[in-house]
Amino acid sequence: MEKRISTRTLAGVALFTALVFALQFMGAAIRFGPFSITLTLIPIVVGAALYGSWAGAWLGFVFSMVVLFTDTAAFMPISPLGTILTVLVKGTAAGFFAGLVYRAFEKKNGWLAAVAAAVTAPVVNTGLFLLGCVLFFLPTITEWGKAAGFENVGAYMVTVFVGLNFLVELAVDLILSPVIVRLIKLGRRENH
Repeated sequence: MEKRISTRTLAGVALFTALVFALQFMGAAIRFGPFSITLTLIPIVVGAALYGSWAGAWLGFVFSMVVLFTDTAAFMPISPLGTILTVLVKGTAAGFFAGLVYRAFEKKNGWLAAVAAAVTAPVVNTGLFLLGCVLFFLPTITEWGKAAGFENVGAYMVTVFVGLNFLVELAVDLILSPVIVRLIKLGRRENH
């Protein structure tokens, strides 16, 4: 039996795709040091919660494609393949796993499911970014760390690459994503 995607679902995913695209382009201008803080994880988490892991993966992929064109100047000259793989995998996986986590907790507690998904997206996104840094860029990052006065490359990566960026993304996702998911679900119930 073939499962069809409803027009409502397609329209919702299209709307969230546009939000991801717009927020990432605008967010690329908000910089802390060499990196931008993304608000894009919010529509990725909300889309994954509302439409499932496949939608989260798609939204994460769209996010990744925009990042490739707006925010990879520091890494692309070092390893184009490493940059492309890291960026595509981290964004797509963040959306996919946010959807999986949401579905895993949804029947027990919708609020907990939204909070868990809101934590999952930035953790996966940042974790896979750090893994990509280690796999593809470690010698260069080690040089950057030494030039910045860090003896330990791990401390440099956590302080400069993750630090404030991750904490702001996590806080914003934790505050806004569960509220938005709840509001949309309440609105859906009232319309039925």
